[in-house]
Amino acid sequence: MSGFSATLRREVLLASRSPADMVNPLFFFVVVVSLFPLAVPPTPGLLEAMAPGVVWVAALLAVMLSLDGLFRSDEEAGVLDQLLVAPVELYFTVLAKVLAHWLLTGLPLVLVAPLLGYMLQLPPEVLGSLMLGLLLGTPTLMFIGAIGAALTVALRRGSMLLALLVLPLYIPVLVFGAGSLGRALEGLPVSPVMAVLGAMLAMAMSLGPFAVALGLRISSGD
Repeated sequence: MSGFSATLRREVLLASRSPADMVNPLFFFVVVVSLFPLAVPPTPGLLEAMAPGVVWVAALLAVMLSLDGLFRSDEEAGVLDQLLVAPVELYFTVLAKVLAHWLLTGLPLVLVAPLLGYMLQLPPEVLGSLMLGLLLGTPTLMFIGAIGAALTVALRRGSMLLALLVLPLYIPVLVFGAGSLGRALEGLPVSPVMAVLGAMLAMAMSLGPFAVALGLRISSGD
């Protein structure tokens, strides 16, 4: 676990030296959601009906925007080769890198979501469900996307291939995430949908690092 803590601290320290990498996904998320109230007719209830899809698609694209650089800098600096031969279990190194990446780029999306929900005319009583859904869904998106990032890390222009690889895998998270907010807007219980999102997160955290580590070894030719 010392390797896990050291990797977590290293990722946070490196991110503090390049704040643009942290701000870009958040800026993208805010701008995309903010544009919708300006682009649709001011019909009562229209923004509220569109809000689940708008918020979750914007969050999904913001997560994808941040993923291309998840392992790229390590690969270009030669750090990735050292990680592959280090005596520390690669599973914990990958787990720490993805969690640090979520803390720096995914958690800000969750924290700013209530403000965007207000812009989309969501009732205050559903903002908690909006935040909880994103809190469970965005780390799942990170772990799934990290698999694609690991497989394309050695490619110079792998962002398009990354999108093709991970977008089909994002569909269940998108459906249940938007569904949780939709049920909250209809006054229905959201706990069953949140339980599914929690199960997806548990599976992604437990199995995802293994798949990412395997993807890194395949990309490096190990």
